Amino acid sequence: MSNGEYLKEMGRKIKSVREAKGLYLRDLGKLCNLHYGAICEIEKGKRDSHILTLKNIADKLEVDVKDFL
Repeated sequence: MSNGEYLKEMGRKIKSVREAKGLYLRDLGKLCNLHYGAICEIEKGKRDSHILTLKNIADKLEVDVKDFL
């Protein structure tokens, strides 16, 4: 799997969990102290994120960061 494909798959997993929790991009952005545009780029696989950013997102979604891998 290429890096681009990996980022897209990870983004799909994040989006799936966010939507299952009934959160909008803005909601998750506020919880994580990130601009909703950054969350959107992560979910689309257009942004390579620092592992601590991913951990922060996972914590706010109440899942393990490994669920995104």
